[in-house]
Amino acid sequence: MHFGWLLGFVLTCIYPSQSQANAQDNPIQIAQSTWLVFGDSLSAAYGMDKQQGWVALLQQKLQKTGAHVQVVNASISGETTSGGKQRLPALLQQYHPQRLVLELGANDALRGQDLRSTQQNLQAMISACVQYNKACQVVLLGVRLPTNYGPAYDGVFQAMYQNLADNNRVLFDAFFLETVVEDPDLMQWDGLHPNAAAQPLILQRVWPLLEPNRVRIE
Repeated sequence: MHFGWLLGFVLTCIYPSQSQANAQDNPIQIAQSTWLVFGDSLSAAYGMDKQQGWVALLQQKLQKTGAHVQVVNASISGETTSGGKQRLPALLQQYHPQRLVLELGANDALRGQDLRSTQQNLQAMISACVQYNKACQVVLLGVRLPTNYGPAYDGVFQAMYQNLADNNRVLFDAFFLETVVEDPDLMQWDGLHPNAAAQPLILQRVWPLLEPNRVRIE
């Protein structure tokens, strides 16, 4: 009896159990965060291959840094805040993102819509993020309008974004395209959409807001 026990012990040492072998073969799995980028053509890689867009470049950069983050790009060219407000709840329920990058509003303004409604829609989307995931962090990306819309309307437009950022204490860039829009070599033929060469510069601009260790504003 004692010999059998000893033989079993020796065999166990030589041939570990299947569970032990699996534990050695499979390292500890680190939980992956999900970021949802929710914008219009400026984030949907309009006029270029999607892999050239700044959102795809963001995913690549996160992978290179070793961050366990999945970036879901739900941006649609031509999207308005009204359309985004309708689409967002299903996406939040599906992904429960830890971070929502909200880049909407430009198409509302280009159509001359009432910016009070635009602000209400954006506020509803910011609030929805936290409702679906209390740990959800919002990053708000603003833009400016072409000069032909006049300084008064553009001023109201800019104030809208600033009010949302102040009232919700979210991470915010008032004009995330600022470093590229004045350079014709970085814009497409329409003068509204950055080209592929501009995308790394856009990512460089927004990266300080999107770094994985960036915390919520208190």
